[in-house]
Amino acid sequence: MKPASLRPFLPRPAIRRRIPQYQCRQYAIQAPRTPSLQVFDSRIKQIHKERSAANAKSSRRVDYLRDEVASRLCERLLDINRHFPSVLDLGANACNIARILTTTPPPVPTDPPLHTRLTSLTSADWSPTLLNRDAHLPFNSDLPSHTRTVLSDPNTAPLPFAPHSFSAVLSSLSLHWINDLPSLLSQIASILKPDSPFLAAIFGGDSLFELRTSLQLADLDRRGGVATHVSPLADVRDVGGLLQKAGFKLLTVDVDDIVVGYPDTFALMQDLQAMGESNAALVRETNAGLRGLGRDVLLANEGIYRELHGGGGEKGGIPATWRVIYMIGWTPGEGQPEPLARGSGEMNIKDILEGGEKK
Repeated sequence: MKPASLRPFLPRPAIRRRIPQYQCRQYAIQAPRTPSLQVFDSRIKQIHKERSAANAKSSRRVDYLRDEVASRLCERLLDINRHFPSVLDLGANACNIARILTTTPPPVPTDPPLHTRLTSLTSADWSPTLLNRDAHLPFNSDLPSHTRTVLSDPNTAPLPFAPHSFSAVLSSLSLHWINDLPSLLSQIASILKPDSPFLAAIFGGDSLFELRTSLQLADLDRRGGVATHVSPLADVRDVGGLLQKAGFKLLTVDVDDIVVGYPDTFALMQDLQAMGESNAALVRETNAGLRGLGRDVLLANEGIYRELHGGGGEKGGIPATWRVIYMIGWTPGEGQPEPLARGSGEMNIKDILEGGEKK
């Protein structure tokens, strides 16, 4: 006798079933490139810069910090005893470096002007209004050759320059707003000629630590929690690794603290807004979303700031510390000094430090 079949009692194969659309799962596929962490809202930062540069008078009033840092960065460039045929000022803001090169007298009165150390200067920035703010001023005609280039979004478009097209690249107070900084540094290394320097200055992680601490305490006191009101910044310990990963050699990284006095915290925040340096972190409070900073938090912040960080001085102002990280890196080239091979030393440094005799 033929045994009974179990097929009628088995469920239909799942592959033949019609699965409802609401039960289907959607999957994302990683793009074929190195993923980048998005920390800043580049669209909001573009709006900040455009809006601040639209009021040229107010924008020029707060150029004191950019001019000072640009001057210190140019000193480092001029310490290099060579002529630079083509120089790129990446993230030029309002062409502060170009103005410093033409208006600063040389250290020795008999030396030629500083701008004669280069032949061509290209100022590039992502904000067209800020870049062309001072295009009509006389310092532009004092340079041998000065051109302006408006850049696209740094998070989506590469730099529009050919490889090995510049003998030096400068950047003053602009790269701290870049999300994918390792990728941009690699692009900078590619557009530099062999044995050419890259010099940059960015705000460091401890900038405005007084404002950070006072806002956190004011938030905690008035609202019972802490929110992000000051954008995060790179740490000095990470800069050397980023430069080395991008292919630069002969690295130099140093830190400079610039302390600026303000009448009160409200004047400090107004200057931040006029500079276009307001908070642009993705995780931030906005008027369209969360409640943002209220009057009670701002008044509490003023009192806490003065209590913690001092309102001393004859005018009763408050200090604000800007930590600036300077970095210098060179592209590989012939004739550069190279470190000796590991283990080739002839003297033990331990013996020298401990006062031992040289062998």
